[in-house]
Amino acid sequence: MAQPEHESRFPIVGDGRPLANSQVFHAEELQLATRNRGMPLEGLRYSITPHGMHYLLIHFDIPEVDMETWRLSIGGLVSSPTSLSMAQIKELPSRTQLVTMECAGNGRALLSPRAISQPWLLEAIGTAEWTGTPLRYLLEKVGLSENVTEVLFTGLDQGYQGDELQYYQRSLAIKEVLASDILLAYEMNGEPLQPQHGFPLRLVVPGWYGFTNVKWLGRIEAIEKPFQGYQQVKTYQYTQSAEDPGQPVTHIRVRALMIPPGIPDFVTRTRVVKSGVVILRGRAWAGGLDISRVEVSVDGGVNWQEAPLGDRLSPFSWREWSFAWNALPGKYSLRVRGTDSQGSRQPVNQEWNYQGMGNTMAQRVAVIVE
Repeated sequence: MAQPEHESRFPIVGDGRPLANSQVFHAEELQLATRNRGMPLEGLRYSITPHGMHYLLIHFDIPEVDMETWRLSIGGLVSSPTSLSMAQIKELPSRTQLVTMECAGNGRALLSPRAISQPWLLEAIGTAEWTGTPLRYLLEKVGLSENVTEVLFTGLDQGYQGDELQYYQRSLAIKEVLASDILLAYEMNGEPLQPQHGFPLRLVVPGWYGFTNVKWLGRIEAIEKPFQGYQQVKTYQYTQSAEDPGQPVTHIRVRALMIPPGIPDFVTRTRVVKSGVVILRGRAWAGGLDISRVEVSVDGGVNWQEAPLGDRLSPFSWREWSFAWNALPGKYSLRVRGTDSQGSRQPVNQEWNYQGMGNTMAQRVAVIVE
């Protein structure tokens, strides 16, 4: 029987389905959460996130790649279209960059109401050393036409979203491509990419939210007109309703996170510490901007005190911070917030948007001091 045109093949979130409240999680969210993973916040102690701790979002499926036949295709409005094997790519100039990466939906599960999607709390982050070929070098080799306005990146992962069959695709404006330190990465932390992280080749766009960093890269095209694919115009937007076209999500917003102190209760994750001086530590980042300040509150956000900052490890990575807290017996709500070098500061209260993007509300940690 033919499917009525007005009915969605896959009636799921972000496509007009009602929003969920903060206390109810749907089966679709559980299914997504078991496929993806966040970095346990105690992983903030590592300046470089170990492979198995780095956050992971697999949009459709991990594609099966045959390295005997895999090639990176580069075409469109270029003078010398080409197709490269991994061996040929590794012969090109390479660079290693330390980059903090964060999912644009990080914090979505804290919004109320929220879209039914990957229910991130605060763990969708990680910092890794990425090694690969500078994209700008390769585009210069193939020769870009004067008519190019965008570069389109296509991954090998395929599926349905918004009732559309699609490969995962994103584009970037040519001015952004030529001005950025974008990598075609084939190594993560000194090892070949693992399948879930985009083997054999992925895009790494420093300073941008994770959705821009197309994995399992198969094709690069120089194009004249703005790309209108689903992942470009239907999602990753700051919107206020299902009908609102919104504004595109781009660079990572400022965020500071705390390593949860002491030890946790298994279910509630409430922390328990002993009274006395407790050293609170964490990391703060803001895409390609520097961190100018991190502040800590031990009284639920009434009073704030500045925390000393550590060195910046790279232009696109997080900075460590620490704070000495004289903890007296009682119950506390600790909070931390960051301010970037342009003066943008994390909000204390929730900033709501329909897709749950770019939510950087100051972290809250419940602590019992004994």
